[in-house]
Amino acid sequence: MNGLHLLADLHGCSCRPEFLLAVAELEAYCVGICQRHGLTVMGRFFHQFADPRGRAAGVTGAVVLAESHLAIHTWPEIAAVTLDVYVCNVNADNSGKARSLLAEAVAAFAPARVEQREVERGRLRP
Repeated sequence: MNGLHLLADLHGCSCRPEFLLAVAELEAYCVGICQRHGLTVMGRFFHQFADPRGRAAGVTGAVVLAESHLAIHTWPEIAAVTLDVYVCNVNADNSGKARSLLAEAVAAFAPARVEQREVERGRLRP
């Protein structure tokens, strides 16, 4: 259960607007970033939302990792993204990988403002 949970709310993202809408591109990016940072991808699920007129809207997605997960949600209409990175640290300390993954993801969306939190989870008492 020992792990690190990183949460980030990104506001005023100045990345290409299509990046917040393109489900296939966003999925490939999220899987790739996990692999680049040494995490083990076990599965993934991404969903493209549509507005009332049937046009592409936000994306929600999750990459399931052997170490835990990466979740992302986009709101292109307000240029916002939420990111959720959780890694377990049972056999190895994956905290550095999680922090560097999150930092790279935040930079990719180029937000004007970031709200970020870290939560240490599952510390078992002796």
